[in-house]
Amino acid sequence: DGASNRGIDEIRELRENIKYMPQSGLYRVYIIDEVHMLTIQAFNALLKTLEEPPEHVKFIFATTEPRKVPVTILSRCQRFDFRRIPLSEIVSHLERITKAEGIEIGKSELMVIAREADGSMRDAQSLLDQVVSSLGSKISGKDILDILGVVDTGLMMGTCEAIIRGDQRRCLEIVEEIYNSGYDIKSFYSSLMERFRDLLISLITPGESLVDLEENELQATKNLAKEAGAERLQAALDLLIKREEDLRYSAHPRLVLETVLIRLCSLEQYLSFEQVLQKIEDLEKTLVTRIGQQCAQVAEAPEPTWSSPSAESRGWDEFLQFVKAKDRPMSNILSQWKYIGIQGNTLRLGRGGETFSSTYFDDPRKKEALESLCKAFWGEHIVVELVEVTGDQSPPSPQKDTLRARTEVTRSQQIPEPVKKVLDTFEGKIISTDSGRGG
Repeated sequence: DGASNRGIDEIRELRENIKYMPQSGLYRVYIIDEVHMLTIQAFNALLKTLEEPPEHVKFIFATTEPRKVPVTILSRCQRFDFRRIPLSEIVSHLERITKAEGIEIGKSELMVIAREADGSMRDAQSLLDQVVSSLGSKISGKDILDILGVVDTGLMMGTCEAIIRGDQRRCLEIVEEIYNSGYDIKSFYSSLMERFRDLLISLITPGESLVDLEENELQATKNLAKEAGAERLQAALDLLIKREEDLRYSAHPRLVLETVLIRLCSLEQYLSFEQVLQKIEDLEKTLVTRIGQQCAQVAEAPEPTWSSPSAESRGWDEFLQFVKAKDRPMSNILSQWKYIGIQGNTLRLGRGGETFSSTYFDDPRKKEALESLCKAFWGEHIVVELVEVTGDQSPPSPQKDTLRARTEVTRSQQIPEPVKKVLDTFEGKIISTDSGRGG
C-alpha cells in the first residue's frame, strides 16, 4: 500500500527482498497501490531498481493520479489506462453473482448499485456485499435506497418536474422532505445536476445511448425534456454548475439549495441571449415594413406627365417592384424619396427625409446603378435628376390635399404602434413619459 508505506525505508526493504528468487512460479510480482503517494526520496531509491530490474521481478504500479508520478518513473513503465465499465455490463455481472449466490434482487435495484459504483466493478461488488450483509438474501427497492443513502428516482424526477413547471412550493416541500429524511443535501444536489444533464442529452441526441437509464425512465426523461426545451435546460444546468461551489462550502447548504431551486423555477421569466436576438430581428422586420408603408402613403405624388412613348405604358409603382426584385436595399431607399415625374428622358426625384436616404444617390456609383435599372425597365437611357423638396412640385388637387391630410392624421395616430410592438415583444411597460425633452 503506497499510501501507508511511502517512505524511503520501506523502499529499501523492498529492494533487499527482490534479490531472492521466487519459491514457486517464474516471477516475484510486486504491486504498489496508490504509488503516487510515495515520497520523492522513495521514488529516487526505486529508480535504480526500475532501470535494471532482476529478470525474476515484475512491478505493477496502480494509481488514480498518474500526473503525480515523476516523469523519470513513468518513462520506465508501460502505461495502461483503465476505462470506466459501462452501467449495463456492471448490472449483468451483478446479476450473475446474485444468481449464483441465491440472492433475490430486481434489476432496478442492481441499477441503483451500479449507478452508485460510478464505473468501478470493485465498488459495485463492495456495495452489493454491504446491502446483502444488511438486508439478507431478499432485497427490495426501498430498503436498498435507505442502506445506500440514495434519493428515490421518483422523488428526483418529481423535483425536475416541479422546476420545469415553475412550482416553487413543491420544490420547498421536496427540500423539507429530504432534509427530514436525513439525505445528504450535497449528494442530492449532485444527483440533480446529473438528472438535468440526462434531460439535456436526451433532447440533443435522442438516438444515442448517452444516458444510463431504464427504458421507462428514459421515456419519461425524453417527454420532460421536450416540455422544457433545450434553451431552458441549458440555462438550468449552467446555474446549477455555477452555484455548486456555494453549496459545497456553505455552512447552511439547505438555504443554498432552496435559493437555487426557487431561481430555477423562475428561469422561464428570463430570455436567453439567442431569444433576445431573435425578438430584435423580428421587431426590426416589422418596423421596417410598417415605416416603408407609411412613407409610401405620405410620399404619394401626383401622376407624372409622360413625354416618352415607353414611359407612357409603365408607371412608377411598377418600376419600384422591378427595383425591389433586382436590388432590395435600393428599393427601400427609393420608397423614402418623392417621385416628381418624368419629362423627356429625365427622371426627377425629391430627396428622402432621413439623413442616410437623402444622400444615398449622391454617390456617383449608386446614381449610375439607378440609371442602369431605369434603362433596363423603360428600354431607353434615363437621366436621374435629384432635387431638394421644399414643397409640392406640382399643385395638388383638392381631393389629394384632403387625402394627404388624412394620411398625416393617420400617421400621427400610428406613431405609438412601434412602441407598442416593442412593449409586447419584450413584455415591458411604460414607466413615465417626458415630452418636454423632445424625445
